[in-house]
Amino acid sequence: MHQKPASIPVVLWLISGIVLVLAMVVIGGITRLTGSGLSITEWNLISGTLPPLSESEWLVMFEKYKQFPEYQKLNFGMTLPGFKQIFMWEYLHRLLGRLIGIVFIVPFLYFLYRKMLAPWLVKRLVFILLLGMAQGVMGWVMVMSGLSEMPHVSHYRLAAHLTLALLLIGVILWTIADLVAPVEQKSHALRAYSPLSWLLVFAILIQIVLGAFVAGLKSGFSYNTWPLMQGEFFPGFLSGLSILQYFDNGVAVQFMHRWFAFVVLICVVLFYSYLSKQYLLGTTRTAVRFLLLVTILQVGLGIATLVLVVPISLGVLHQVVAAILFMAALFVAHQLQHKAEAEAFMPERRIMAEPAGVLRKH
Repeated sequence: MHQKPASIPVVLWLISGIVLVLAMVVIGGITRLTGSGLSITEWNLISGTLPPLSESEWLVMFEKYKQFPEYQKLNFGMTLPGFKQIFMWEYLHRLLGRLIGIVFIVPFLYFLYRKMLAPWLVKRLVFILLLGMAQGVMGWVMVMSGLSEMPHVSHYRLAAHLTLALLLIGVILWTIADLVAPVEQKSHALRAYSPLSWLLVFAILIQIVLGAFVAGLKSGFSYNTWPLMQGEFFPGFLSGLSILQYFDNGVAVQFMHRWFAFVVLICVVLFYSYLSKQYLLGTTRTAVRFLLLVTILQVGLGIATLVLVVPISLGVLHQVVAAILFMAALFVAHQLQHKAEAEAFMPERRIMAEPAGVLRKH
């Protein structure tokens, strides 16, 4: 499809974008787990770039925070040093968002000026830019939901915020894969497995959304036993809930997140077993193995995070590995959809082909 080989600077630039968004996920997780997300009660795109630089400026920001329910209901009596601590995590989260915007826009304009971008790539990059802007807007919309009588952000908006981050990472990753390994021919043998890989991507995304619900409802801090929930497989009172109430009840959400993890794990194991019989070679074989290993790791991290009552380090690691798991599944989907037979599949008669996607220096 994309015949022009990629420029190394363009690919490295896109890789740096993924690294920065992953860093954003890390700091976002720390911000959430330390209860710092509502410490900055306004959004100033330009003036908010710098933190308070004097004691008087800190006092002004602290007084603004005191006007909102989180301070009045949850943190009443907090000292200025305590406020500074939660402020800095939210500040770093927003500052990194601004940095990502600069790191994306400035090189994009440079590459555009140097005519280093094919027309299809320009369209893709514009879409990535719009997706990044939507992510920033959703972040503020999420914060606004917590600046109300109930000082907790909406778990639906939290899930949307995280999902947009994953979609941003996913589109960048797909673009990198297109650039590094453009393929003119598609293998019908491999494409037969493509729908299954997309089902896995969708299932993993659902599990991550359920995890965001668990985080937003703080339901990871209850029922911290495994495998039963305080001696029960299915807490009895959940049977009285309607379907919609399941998504607003912390215990119900935790139950779904617990066991859907094993649905995903079983699907990945079956997918791996099914593809292993097809003599996968090279990049695709490595990608499928990596997907299996990361899935097992993520399930183990989830159980440990629950039983240990969500320590910040494990909670953040669990969130980051979720993003890596999503990336792994998406990369496998790309490989199965686009790789040529000679690269990724060995039937009885092996077909030789020219290597594709060789990088060139610009």
